[in-house]
Amino acid sequence: MRIIGIDPGLARTGWGVIAALSPQRMRFVACGVVATDAGADLAVRLAALDAGLAAVLAAHTPAVAAVEETYVNRNPASALKLGQARGVCVLAPARAGVPVREFAPAVIKKALTGTGRAEKGQIALMVRRLLPGCGEPKEDAADALAVALTCAFQGMP
Repeated sequence: MRIIGIDPGLARTGWGVIAALSPQRMRFVACGVVATDAGADLAVRLAALDAGLAAVLAAHTPAVAAVEETYVNRNPASALKLGQARGVCVLAPARAGVPVREFAPAVIKKALTGTGRAEKGQIALMVRRLLPGCGEPKEDAADALAVALTCAFQGMP
């Protein structure tokens, strides 16, 4: 079963696709980042994010999408923009007929490292260990692969 993990962001949304061969065996398929132009209008950026995710979904045909839930942000304007980007990240797979599961950051950290307070470096290290074929993914892509792995560990189609 193919799972796409999505790490929402307005500037950079990470995505990662894995094949869950069994609850203990995962295989790296692909990962990357959908980046938007910081100088463009918000609507244009959201449309670019939607188009980028639609292309990834069409290319990799996942059975399920796992999206990281938004954490609380101190800056209200940034939180609203992230929320809008996250809405696109949930909508794109749903529009493609792919069921969407959502995971809190602490759940993802705990699934990969055993603690809900793990640092980003620890998450990236575990992603590389669990998916040796992934190489050195960019931070956003590594986070997305962590979301996909969490979904697989929980056995959620």
